[in-house]
Amino acid sequence: MEKENIIFGVRPVIEAINAGKEIDKLYIQRDIKGSGLSELRNAVKKGKIAFSHVPIQKINRHTSGNHQGVLAFISPIELSDIETIIPTLFDQGKTPFILVLDKLTDVRNFGAIARTAECAGVDAIVVPKRESAQINADAIKTSAGALHKIPVCKVNNLTDTIMFLQASGLNVVGCTEKTEQTIYDADYTTPTVVVMGSEEKGISNQILKICNNKAKIPMAGEISSLNVSVAAGIILYEAVKQRTNS
Repeated sequence: MEKENIIFGVRPVIEAINAGKEIDKLYIQRDIKGSGLSELRNAVKKGKIAFSHVPIQKINRHTSGNHQGVLAFISPIELSDIETIIPTLFDQGKTPFILVLDKLTDVRNFGAIARTAECAGVDAIVVPKRESAQINADAIKTSAGALHKIPVCKVNNLTDTIMFLQASGLNVVGCTEKTEQTIYDADYTTPTVVVMGSEEKGISNQILKICNNKAKIPMAGEISSLNVSVAAGIILYEAVKQRTNS
């Protein structure tokens, strides 16, 4: 199924971008040379497509075809625009509930979190275009189809997007162990953004600095951390509890 979402070769990738296909990831071989590359770069720039320069071996792992040093993964879902979603939610009289994933890279964690988020009534998931989990068949399967139901927004700059959400009246809560406040101390009954960090590094310092609140999950055992998808479920359902009782 994943291979059906792969396009390779300079011309096919250019045509996919120009046709408005949702490009989930784009790999371009390092030190690539050949015809059509200037047109490809123009299409990438015009479409604001995030890409990575990678060694040829990485591209070869995905296809044995004549890829010409260019390979794209087409998103199996239609992406959404967070700057359109927020005013629409307010117009509908809703209290926005947004989940931001800061450089989460594990596909199955992403799918599991999307499943929980959809069940919890999250209005949208926001991820960066670079350094985030690929939206592929495994992610959709792990999400139990939730990724077809909950809006997913890929953004160029996560910091700018969080500042937009704050300017729109949303309170940003970063889930991190670098605080004394627990997730039970934060207020989620107002328009809220919950930020979860990556599996290895957590929330980046740049994002942590601009969070309105920081909250940690109390830990009583000897193991000092939870799987990020489990942690997301805990904080999202604390928000559900507060919103239900408010």
